[in-house]
Amino acid sequence: MPLDFGGRRHGSDMGPSAMRLAGISDRIESLGHTVIRDKPVETEAQEYAEIGDNPKAKYLKPITEACTRLAEQVDLSVRNGEFPLILGGDHSIVLGSVAGLSSVYAEKGLRLGVLYVDAHGDFNTDQTSPTGNIHGECMAACAGYGLTQLVNLYKDGRKIDPENICYVGVRDLDSGEKKLMKEAGVTVFTVSDIDRQGFSDIVKKVKLFFKTHCDVVHISFDMDSLDPSIAPGTGVPVPGGLNYREALLLMEEMATLGTVKSMEIVEVNPILDVRNDTASMAVTLAARLLGETLY
Repeated sequence: MPLDFGGRRHGSDMGPSAMRLAGISDRIESLGHTVIRDKPVETEAQEYAEIGDNPKAKYLKPITEACTRLAEQVDLSVRNGEFPLILGGDHSIVLGSVAGLSSVYAEKGLRLGVLYVDAHGDFNTDQTSPTGNIHGECMAACAGYGLTQLVNLYKDGRKIDPENICYVGVRDLDSGEKKLMKEAGVTVFTVSDIDRQGFSDIVKKVKLFFKTHCDVVHISFDMDSLDPSIAPGTGVPVPGGLNYREALLLMEEMATLGTVKSMEIVEVNPILDVRNDTASMAVTLAARLLGETLY
């Protein structure tokens, strides 16, 4: 999903290609899985798109059009019994991912949960966003807050109960979104929580959360959740992030739940990367979730 309209710094539209070049298809197939389709969702070229007339929701039209196409493909993939692994792109693509998943699981009466691994909350609305970048409004819209064009993407209404959203690695929140996240009732494990409690205990709490709250789980993994010293190729780096071993452990432990049925990896920006290290790291994270073990 080479969508690159949601943020200020561009280049994440090349993230899917970087992960392909890092061997993600071969890595997945080496685990015994079959890659059904490996082609990009059609998106408008960033340099030709219109920013629009709403400064609090930049590139609203191309984002909603592209995410609607993504929702259609995710919906179809789940109905075909597949595991959607979506390569981004900026984090605004979660609008399409969760919309497609919600469409299927709501019909089946299954509770959808989202593990949101990110330095940021992405829980602003057009009323609170200091930038107007939609990648900072996308999760709020999935939970039913913000512009109607985002909330009603693909199907009308909110796509996920905010009480079924769990954050890990948060360390950079705007004041307005922090207030809204608390009111909405999302669960948040910040890096300070990790420091106080230890990462192993946090992972146990995350697993318990999804065992008690949800029937199926989607993982939305933003590479800026990792410390920029090890993952430089991302558009909004924030010091003090997860280390590589913590991220791998989280993916391995989530794999043991048996209820993780989809994943997206976003914000790989090759322009800012070094030796494609961030993309290679993303490939290993996906592999650990899909069954790769050290021993």
